Amino acid sequence: MRLAIRIASRYLFSKKSHSAINIISMISVCGVAIITAALICTLSVYNGFSQLIGSLLSDIQPEVKILPATGKTIDGTLAVWDEIASWEEVAYITPIIEDAALAVYDRQQPVHVKGVPDDYNTAVPLDKTIISGEYALRDEVTSYAIMGAVAATRIEAGANYSRPIWLYAPRRQGRVNLANPAASFESMRFYVSSVFYTNQAEYDDQYVYIPLDDARILFDYPTEATSFELTTVEGASVSHVVDRLQKLLGKQYVVQDRLMQGGDLFRWIQIEKWVTFLILAFILLIATFNIVGSLTMLIVDKQDDIATLRKLGADDRLITNIFMAEGWLISMLGALSGLIIGVVLCWLQQEFGLLRLGSSGSFIVDAYPVQLQWGDTLIVTSIVLLLGAVTAGYPAKILRRKLGV
Repeated sequence: MRLAIRIASRYLFSKKSHSAINIISMISVCGVAIITAALICTLSVYNGFSQLIGSLLSDIQPEVKILPATGKTIDGTLAVWDEIASWEEVAYITPIIEDAALAVYDRQQPVHVKGVPDDYNTAVPLDKTIISGEYALRDEVTSYAIMGAVAATRIEAGANYSRPIWLYAPRRQGRVNLANPAASFESMRFYVSSVFYTNQAEYDDQYVYIPLDDARILFDYPTEATSFELTTVEGASVSHVVDRLQKLLGKQYVVQDRLMQGGDLFRWIQIEKWVTFLILAFILLIATFNIVGSLTMLIVDKQDDIATLRKLGADDRLITNIFMAEGWLISMLGALSGLIIGVVLCWLQQEFGLLRLGSSGSFIVDAYPVQLQWGDTLIVTSIVLLLGAVTAGYPAKILRRKLGV
């Protein structure tokens, strides 16, 4: 095989040869290199946007969230939750109750109420987002609410006001009394201890945090939970914990990390990333067909060399290996060149922001975000070499039939 590679490399890099076949071979190398670089750069840009979304996610989102796959509630009495809490990777796990309610003060506003345990701040740094008041969910006398800044403004409430806000939620059981509609609602009052601001409308416009025990009463969930939230120990792999949880809990539950909780935007970026990858891979397949053409023409052009090699004692397998090696060299040279070009371009974009999104200050970031992941690079390189092997094998297969190998 070493002799086959030496002869193939001479055909490809011979300084004395300037035939159309060599030009076509170099065009094939350039085509493979350009598409390889385009694949690496495109995937890196999508990775950059995913990383940007992750950086914009609020700190008050849990590291891991467990939701029911169907329905609204989870049985909070199952032994599996105690089993998960005993894992070495798990630092904190708690049931959560979330539901819609009506907040009333001087005005009224639909809100998203989230019932959390008293020590919730040890797992999720909610206190870092507080702009008015101090973090508190209860004391010896009363229970408190922590409101999003926009929601508090809309009902004209605020931290440490003298009057409490009222939260109204529909009763889960019983019929609606048309003569007394107010009887169909459960109501509770809370003094606002603090107001938080995350610069994310989803939280600032709607969220109200109250003690978990009070949320159980307000929404009539004595033992159920709408989700479980989990925090890992420092240094633990969140993705590993998510996979382990999903295997343990099965299809009845959905386990999400912070990016998955980001919603449709993150999912669409991932879909666009791999659809674009497939399109570029198809273009790469077309580009590698140039290898078929160049090898076929090379076989025809080197008939005299083939006859000479056979007279010198070369068997037919060695001859076919020469042209197989020629195809591999074209693919490897193109893949290596494209890999270097793609990595260099990604580095330049990361360091200098050569491609801008628009005028400065118009977007969250000024330049296209880029994050090079070596896993994507390995996938691209493997596909290039695989397609090169397939396209190189076709002319060699025809030659085998002709030689009777």
